[in-house]
Amino acid sequence: MRFKKLHTYELNRHSLESYKSVPKIPLILLADNIRSGHNVGSLFRIADAFSLEGVALSGFTVRPPHPEIQKTAIGATESVAWTYEQNPMEYLSRKKNEGFRILALEQVEGSILLQDFEATKNEKYILILGNEVNGVSEEILNLADQCIEIPQSGTKHSLNVSVAAGILSWQFYKMLL
Repeated sequence: MRFKKLHTYELNRHSLESYKSVPKIPLILLADNIRSGHNVGSLFRIADAFSLEGVALSGFTVRPPHPEIQKTAIGATESVAWTYEQNPMEYLSRKKNEGFRILALEQVEGSILLQDFEATKNEKYILILGNEVNGVSEEILNLADQCIEIPQSGTKHSLNVSVAAGILSWQFYKMLL
């Protein structure tokens, strides 16, 4: 079999205008103290690719229009709804009161393995992604309803934050689409 690579115009993607009216997967990625603009840009690309509700940035996480974000996001900062939250604790408390289920991607006692997690279509979610070195802070973990862990069997104990966000976002996309 021979394959023909598709051109961008053959992919039938939304325009920026039409994308904004597309129903979104009820998942917000919360980037707390993510130091790499490239990782943040990747979160925007992931949110765009899977039609997520949005991205929230907090702590010392860099914000658009940072050059590293723009390089990796390649325009997704224009299509994805995003906010900067000075105080992630207040933001999470407010979102919890609005009915969001707060999830943290972290390796903790009592975490649920990704393959055992089931999202339901009538719920809204926030997925907390922590610092590349230190992970999600203990203070923020205390607001989480549940922690999700991606099972791994290699010698390293973690994945790059944007890779992990992509894996979880795909799972949510499959479950909630």
